[in-house]
Amino acid sequence: MNALSLDTVVLSKDALEIIILDQTLLPGEIKYLHLSKAEDIWEAIYALRVRGAPAIGVAAAYGIYVVTAQLQTDNMEEFCNYFEEKKAYLDSSRPTAVNLSWALNRMGKVVAENRETMTVAQLKERLRQEAHAIREEDIAISRNIGQLGFELLHHGDGILTHCNAGTLATAKYGTALAPIYIALENGWDDLHVYCDETRPLLQGARLSAFEMQTAGVDTTLICDNMASITMKRGKVNIVFVGCDRVAANGDFANKIGTSGVAILAKYYGIPFYVCAPTSTIDMSIATGDDIVIEERPAEEVTEAWYKKRMAPEGVKVNNPAFDVTDHSLITGIITEKGIAYPPFDKAFERMGIR
Repeated sequence: MNALSLDTVVLSKDALEIIILDQTLLPGEIKYLHLSKAEDIWEAIYALRVRGAPAIGVAAAYGIYVVTAQLQTDNMEEFCNYFEEKKAYLDSSRPTAVNLSWALNRMGKVVAENRETMTVAQLKERLRQEAHAIREEDIAISRNIGQLGFELLHHGDGILTHCNAGTLATAKYGTALAPIYIALENGWDDLHVYCDETRPLLQGARLSAFEMQTAGVDTTLICDNMASITMKRGKVNIVFVGCDRVAANGDFANKIGTSGVAILAKYYGIPFYVCAPTSTIDMSIATGDDIVIEERPAEEVTEAWYKKRMAPEGVKVNNPAFDVTDHSLITGIITEKGIAYPPFDKAFERMGIR
């Protein structure tokens, strides 16, 4: 079994449910959830049953379609009011990944542009089509990012990644792990991937290591505090990471610990690349200081991954889900439109990102 064969987010054949792979159970169990209620879709996004910025966007698009398609009305005003209510509700599930609001706003634009010229039934069908388009575009975008990243690789390279930005984080291929999938398609079998375990949710241990191992890649799992010695020993030639939001100046938010990896890579002279679809670039915020950082429950640190609680009762816990990496630490940002190099604001402008 290859993780690339798993569907992360799809619409059911009867278009009545969104089907997601429950990533909280991986790698031990492969289970798909069939969701149709707004509350269940919200919970799936919040609880990281579906996660990864692009996959969240696809889930949000399918989710808002499924939820609003159930409304039995021919009254356009009633439908649009209901759509806006559910759109705002789903958008509240997680604050940091821009793809969530991006996808919902794209679906909202479909409503705004067609409410005067379509019936409710026609608008529902148009929303279904748009959600499908978001998923198909994500697959093409990830593959393009993978191809550009692959061109930076050399035979025998050691690649370090943090968190999970593979096929499980997107509709297919992923972002940070996409170059490795493209390498495999080209017959390369001599790459070595180092997966940081990634606290507190262990996406590197549970998901990236699972993806790479099942794909047949030589894979080594390391604890987050082992990245420095791994780099010092010359094991790492390049770093690929994903991200959840990029500011106009190139600062970016990714899973907690990414900024530390970037600092280490800079110290050891290792190229550090961010793999990001242009939908993740938020030109409305000037710097990373404007990115809202999600705070997660203390239990994820103290007891979630242990048979018995590992921390003393009552101890204070700080559990931010993300940190922001300064643009000065980044070698380049790989998008589907090309690789952006510093100064990033000018590079984004040349790419037509507004």
